[in-house]
Amino acid sequence: MMTHLPLFSHPDPKSVLIVGGGDGGVLREVCRHNCVEKVTLVDIDPMVLAVSRKFLSTATSFDDARVTIVHQDAAEFLADGVEGTYDVIIADTSDPMGPAESLFQPDFYESMHASLKEGGIVCAQCECMWIHLNMISDVFACCADIFDAVSYASTMVPSYPCGQIGFLLAGKGQDIILRSPCRTPSFQSQLKWYNPSVHRASFVLPQFVEDRLAPYTQSYLDDAEESDTMDCFFSRCKLPSFLGNIFATRHDSTLETVGNGDRTE
Repeated sequence: MMTHLPLFSHPDPKSVLIVGGGDGGVLREVCRHNCVEKVTLVDIDPMVLAVSRKFLSTATSFDDARVTIVHQDAAEFLADGVEGTYDVIIADTSDPMGPAESLFQPDFYESMHASLKEGGIVCAQCECMWIHLNMISDVFACCADIFDAVSYASTMVPSYPCGQIGFLLAGKGQDIILRSPCRTPSFQSQLKWYNPSVHRASFVLPQFVEDRLAPYTQSYLDDAEESDTMDCFFSRCKLPSFLGNIFATRHDSTLETVGNGDRTE
């Protein structure tokens, strides 16, 4: 998802930068796109790649002829780079603490914007909407001042906190459409998750997230021109009382509790 959302939102991505991604998973998916001519992977720790090569099934594309690997702090790499170099930048970062903290600062988003070609797209790891919504909102407030279009996409990953992870997608230039693919996968049979319908659906968010991010990004409901009639399972679901008590203090306007422990729709 982190790879295919931005790449299929771009009509002809030729130059791609991957920030982090030392496990090789994002790189493997980028290399499925035959239109991509050059990929630069910047990971600060060479040992991550060495261990990935030895133990991980995702590490299959490090030796692709299109790939250049750089071991350097990504914030420094972008700050020292040439403007207008990349069609797509994918920031496959860890959480915003320790070595990755600099990759969640305004300077880093400004550097990514400068490094994009006109019409370029950034996709960055953007945390879990259930427990990091304040941080997500702060990132969007920052990026809305830098990029011409921003959107939040969501997907399910069982091993992540709450089973969900999100992505910031941001575009440089006018008339960029992030929420619908502009190309069709020629390798669809090789994919287990992504397809054009999943692409579009990933931008359909629970109402409390829509409301929180609305000041910074155009509402999906507004895009569909069905704000009075469209319905979302998450905005209608009622939780068992013990879960509702956990979330009610944060999202009391969106989540309701029921005494009998049943979910009603």
